[in-house]
Amino acid sequence: MPVNLHHLAPFASGAISVDFDLTFLAQLVLFTFFILLLKPLLFDPLLRVFEERERRIDGAKAEAREMDEEAGALLTRYEQELEKIQQEAGQERERLRREAAALEAKVLAEAREETARFLEQGKARIATEVAQMRKELAEAQPALAAEIASRVLGREVRS
Repeated sequence: MPVNLHHLAPFASGAISVDFDLTFLAQLVLFTFFILLLKPLLFDPLLRVFEERERRIDGAKAEAREMDEEAGALLTRYEQELEKIQQEAGQERERLRREAAALEAKVLAEAREETARFLEQGKARIATEVAQMRKELAEAQPALAAEIASRVLGREVRS
């Protein structure tokens, strides 16, 4: 297809001719009129809405940062209180363990004392019974000796 360059001829020259007529002035007047009319009715309220939205977004962001900082502070305080409670619980547990050990030692000591006392009473009773039996045996010895001798000899022996 051949290219027709005749319709591009006006653009080929270096000079551009602009024709200012009444339509241009009418359009300029209407544009200015609409700008002056729409600015207070549309653009200013719309800009105020945008500014208010931006202000609220910034306020919400600031409030969220404050809440985040407060939550961080509360978490730190919670962790400190938890650590304090754990330390107190550890101290209480150690105190109870010491008390239990002391009570156990006391109970064992009392049991040892009771056992020693019971053994001493038993030994004293046995010693008393042995002494009693030796005394009875010593008193019965001449009669027993005479009886044994009588049986061995086959006749009655008197002491």
